[in-house]
Amino acid sequence: MQEPTLVILAAGMGSRFGGLKQIKAVDEHGHAIIDFSLFDAYRAGFRKVAFVIKHEIEEDFKNAVGRRMEKYFDVKYVFQQLEKLPEGCTVPEGRVKPWGTGHAVACCAGTVEGPFAVINADDFYGPGAYQALYDYLVSERPENEHAMVAYLLRNTVTENGSVSRGVCRVEDGFLAGVTERTHIEKRGDDAAYTEDGETFIPLSGDSPVSMNFWGFGQQMLHELVARFPAWYAENVARNPLKCEYFLPSVANALIEEGKAAVRVLPCHEIWHGITYQEDLPDVIAYIASLRERGIYPETLLD
Repeated sequence: MQEPTLVILAAGMGSRFGGLKQIKAVDEHGHAIIDFSLFDAYRAGFRKVAFVIKHEIEEDFKNAVGRRMEKYFDVKYVFQQLEKLPEGCTVPEGRVKPWGTGHAVACCAGTVEGPFAVINADDFYGPGAYQALYDYLVSERPENEHAMVAYLLRNTVTENGSVSRGVCRVEDGFLAGVTERTHIEKRGDDAAYTEDGETFIPLSGDSPVSMNFWGFGQQMLHELVARFPAWYAENVARNPLKCEYFLPSVANALIEEGKAAVRVLPCHEIWHGITYQEDLPDVIAYIASLRERGIYPETLLD
């Protein structure tokens, strides 16, 4: 069994944070969420990491994160660029938006070998999630079986506004489908979503949701690359500037076609992200509480 790679989707960091120098510190030592992610991954057993970035932020990213991590990981860089497309596909005039998470992971073909995990660079997933997925990736399983870490909805919503979540249907421990709900609001321990902005439909706080923390075999890279041209032909004509090739959509299609199974790994960690500026104090307080409980030392992988 090959050692798994942690793939970190970081191509949007420059635009999201207004430049890497503005990556928000979430503790008094200047660590950002990505530092906690890498610490948790290392502690779980990961020793290979691939950062998916853009050429425009390459030097800033290497100076801020990458070179520090070379002491601990076999580090590779993958570049997600708009023009990185299969033969016959071109960038529509005026397009600046990246092609989405499916395209980001597809860019890893030829660089990432063997099983791999996928996370967002700016999401705090919690140490238990990394351990569960690492243990899964080093276990024996069919080559067409993958995994997804599922969070309880109540552990992923914010008091500060609506969120978008992939609500999962789970049958016998496997993913039966993911439905994107683009406007979910917290309702005590539960939540509610709306499609039209007026009618709200209740959602249990125990609903399993995807936070884009996946574990895949090598087969998934082949599928992501092979399916892109058909997706491009169908979607770019309709929405040339904003359509996105989403990773969960490809996983869904493989499940529906009976070509893959996705095992659901339940997780009771509390997810944190900075969806709204007002979320930052909550993240800082939560990480401080974990450190007080001894879950994190003062020094991470520095």
